[in-house]
Amino acid sequence: MIQNREEFLNRIANQLNRPRQKNQVIKPVWKNQPQWEVMNHFTKDELVDVLEEQCKVIHTTFKKTSKENLPTILHETIIEYGGGPIISSKDERNVRFGLDRLYKKLTSDGVEVREWCEDKRNENVRYSERANIGITFSDLTLAESGTVTLFNDKANSRTISLLPVNYIAIIPKETLVPRMSHATRLIHEKNKNGELLPSCISFITGPSNSADIELNLVVGVHGPVQASYIIIE
Repeated sequence: MIQNREEFLNRIANQLNRPRQKNQVIKPVWKNQPQWEVMNHFTKDELVDVLEEQCKVIHTTFKKTSKENLPTILHETIIEYGGGPIISSKDERNVRFGLDRLYKKLTSDGVEVREWCEDKRNENVRYSERANIGITFSDLTLAESGTVTLFNDKANSRTISLLPVNYIAIIPKETLVPRMSHATRLIHEKNKNGELLPSCISFITGPSNSADIELNLVVGVHGPVQASYIIIE
């Protein structure tokens, strides 16, 4: 429920010295729209190949696996990154892909593993600050730029992909789209169809990095130092 909406909008209109615009804005139709043609006819397999090549550019480890072997590949990646503490989104896909059993096994082996809990936000943030690995599923994946898209709702905080030293994105193959244009169109369609979307949507392209100072690339400036993408065939 939006509070004080009318008062807020009226105040803006008054500051602009004009009446409130209550008619829907009509989006212009541009004569040339080349953004839809780039990789538009690529198959999912071809998009996987594009993503794999782009991962080399963005300093991200790329792996492919089947649904059945996902827990094994994820376990191997966790070991490569040095184990826990681990923070994961509380995603129903954890159960669908068998990751809940992996997390239980890791816990029984003495590894710290925690799923995000909406009722313990501050505690989760403090845990994420000392976590070695953050794990989430990608909701949309942009092949061209190697970008995973996260719908950051109450069970999938952006903290998970931002604070830990290492980040692992699990990418169902069906989430692949060619580029940003296609991703934003899907998001707009979801909104238009009345789907409830979070107020925060994150676009993450590999580990954090910056070349602001004299164009010298530094990885791990304001987020994970290493990142891995695991595609589920």
